[in-house]
Amino acid sequence: MEKITIYKFESTDIKILMKVYFNEENKLIFDGYDTGRSVKKLMKSSSYEYKYSIEFSETKKLAKIFNINFNEKMVILNEIKNRFNENNAYSKFGKFMKENNIKFESFTWR
Repeated sequence: MEKITIYKFESTDIKILMKVYFNEENKLIFDGYDTGRSVKKLMKSSSYEYKYSIEFSETKKLAKIFNINFNEKMVILNEIKNRFNENNAYSKFGKFMKENNIKFESFTWR
């Protein structure tokens, strides 16, 4: 399972890492992790994890919006990176999915 890094940032106060990939169940996963002093100030915990899980049938909708063959998984992952490679990628991608009626599950942990 190959993972594509969407966004990565590291400083003395914070480390941010967001990736997308297809898991063994063929679900599209958007996985993110923020850690550091800045996170602790905002969240009262030194780490914050977040994740979207999208069924393959919903991923087909994404492929159609992106004008990509749904079987070209790496192309889909790279298109997500190209469109959402910013610090706010998680919220932007969530908003995009809601606006396009793409069903997903979300999870956050701190």
